[in-house]
Amino acid sequence: MTNLSYSTQHIEQDDIDGVIEVLKSGYLAQGKKVEKFEKDLCDYTGSKHAITFNSATSALFGAYSVCGIGEGDEIITTPISFVSTSNMLVELGAIPIWCDVKLDGNIDERLIERLITPKTKAIIPVHFAGKPVAIEKIHAIAKKHSILVIEDAAHALGSSIDGEKIGSISDMTIFSFHAIKPITTSEGGAVLTDNDEYAKKLRLIRSHGMVKKEFWNSDMISLGYNFRLTEVAGSLGITQIKKLDKFIEKRNEIASYYDERFKDESLFSIIKIDEKNITSRHLYPILLPPELQCLKEDVFKELKDSGLGVQVHYKPIYQNSFYKEKFGNISLPVANDFYKSEISIPCHQQMSLEDAEFVANKLIEVIKKYRYTGCSF
Repeated sequence: MTNLSYSTQHIEQDDIDGVIEVLKSGYLAQGKKVEKFEKDLCDYTGSKHAITFNSATSALFGAYSVCGIGEGDEIITTPISFVSTSNMLVELGAIPIWCDVKLDGNIDERLIERLITPKTKAIIPVHFAGKPVAIEKIHAIAKKHSILVIEDAAHALGSSIDGEKIGSISDMTIFSFHAIKPITTSEGGAVLTDNDEYAKKLRLIRSHGMVKKEFWNSDMISLGYNFRLTEVAGSLGITQIKKLDKFIEKRNEIASYYDERFKDESLFSIIKIDEKNITSRHLYPILLPPELQCLKEDVFKELKDSGLGVQVHYKPIYQNSFYKEKFGNISLPVANDFYKSEISIPCHQQMSLEDAEFVANKLIEVIKKYRYTGCSF
């Protein structure tokens, strides 16, 4: 058995048929499919507005822009995320203030308030691996200090907190539809919000800042870009979102097998999910103990060679060369430790329980080889 990716798309005949229909229609851009997908996102999450973009990165840029994040603003966020979460802040002249995380990869809400200054504009938590952050506590802090909450939910479409879908809770929420996410539009993203003014500005910024008047007459009323989602991508979104709950159910079936199999495992630890929450299970991380951190590359390589498409999420953003040069050397103890420990193993809707058993057996077999080697401290 080979090439079991840590996460992958699941394309079926209805997805293909929908794309072919668009290709034959003559409307490859700015048609009705994108509008329908946006409505479906609203219906699914309970949000008032969904504004799609050609990537989650451009969606982040749009969200940050329309709420006025700019030069010198401080934004509290997490270093355990893909770089785009912070990159789009830096592009606007803002300063990411990285808050340490907990050992589940999510921002440690207990540390947020001490980082707030008069320059703090927003808190941007990331639902790592699809596991919801402690959003109620984050909102309480934000309300106390009159700052915004923008959720980077690139991992978390379909996740919910105590029965409430992520996407309708904060000032804005960003989703990703990249190929490895639970549903895909190939590339794509969206900003969801209940704020009418934000929604209006988001639609302008994604399409050149232009509004149509009559016949050929359009007017550019603000600075904008071409961040539009294509009709082909919109069609994929329409068919994929119908299957999202089924996909997440399957991901959780695989994850539940792992949870039971690994619950008493001494070779590594797993991340537990609160029973009142649902996670999209975008990732299934395992955490190596300190005595195996120095051997992580060896473990990783052997797992890859065994047919497991493992990955690591993520190197703390502040460890990247660009950020070291711009902001100096930053070190957060738990984020550093999490990076040294984390490996994401295959968990997605294309897998069978037999696949999961193979992954579990191989994972234990490989790590067991190194348990007595250890690291020298």
